[in-house]
Amino acid sequence: MVKILVADDEADLETLIKQKFRQKIRDQRYEFVFAANGNEALEKIRQHPDIEILLSDINMPEMDGLTLLNKLGESSPLIKSVIVSAYGDMDNIRTAMNRGAFDFITKPVNFEDLELTMEKTIRYVQQLKETLQAIKENNILKMYVDANVLNFMGTREYENSLTANETVEGSVAFIDICSFTAISEKEIPDTVVKMLNQYFDLIVKEVIAQKGVIDKFMGDCVMAVFKGDFHLDRAIEACLAIRDRINALPSEHGFFPKVSIGINSGEMISGNIGSATLKRLDYTVIGDTVNTAQRLQSAAGNGQVVINEDCYEKIKQSFNCKRIGLFSLKNKSAEQTLYEVID
Repeated sequence: MVKILVADDEADLETLIKQKFRQKIRDQRYEFVFAANGNEALEKIRQHPDIEILLSDINMPEMDGLTLLNKLGESSPLIKSVIVSAYGDMDNIRTAMNRGAFDFITKPVNFEDLELTMEKTIRYVQQLKETLQAIKENNILKMYVDANVLNFMGTREYENSLTANETVEGSVAFIDICSFTAISEKEIPDTVVKMLNQYFDLIVKEVIAQKGVIDKFMGDCVMAVFKGDFHLDRAIEACLAIRDRINALPSEHGFFPKVSIGINSGEMISGNIGSATLKRLDYTVIGDTVNTAQRLQSAAGNGQVVINEDCYEKIKQSFNCKRIGLFSLKNKSAEQTLYEVID
């Protein structure tokens, strides 16, 4: 549900909006909050921090819409505003846009145009939130954010969100380019980097296709994390696709690329790990689940996707697996039965 604040001193506008959008209100797609002026609008924002967009008139008592835009940019930069006013001259439009308005609609209101504008604004706000989340989780995708988002990133609210730690349920995969050290010792650096980036790019595409996140690159190894519904299934699907695509690559400089992959699933601690002194923090996951996945990758051979018995029991009805035997994993007291996922 999207929460929308309407700031306008015309009492009949509230009635019109409730009539025109009654179906979406009933379907819980929209929720409207109403204010009669700018001061009241700021109070409503304090009461409803989940407001996403603002529809505001310009001419209002106590605090007008243009002043409200200034206040909004200072206090709530993620809320995007659409000016809905009878004052549709170019000076007012330019002033509103310069103060951060996302769009401008003139009265009398064309409700079809208003809804299209609202949907466009909602999509933009959601993109901003996704961008912030991607930055927070150190996603490798290059994201571009506007000045308001950058201002938000400097606030106490954003700093507090970065220090929040939590226990999450998910799957983690370690994907290693087998024997790549050998090629790095005999080829020039430019060739080595170009080859490795080519393999990493292929891996990343398959991880993203299964809604995973690249946690980090470690030498010639990639650590990927999957959360949400069917996270283990999606992790395995991604890794099987990576294995097959890497196997299909031709040799380059006498090197035939292969991957060895370990996957594990369970609870992990998610948070910012690093040095506050150096101001270098890495949003990552840690814990026994992660350590075991790395040990499973070490046990995997060329072209193998390896899981332990706990994971096997969860996915054996969906994937074809082969028992490969008992292995002693580092820091594990008992031997573990490992399985290779075939397809």
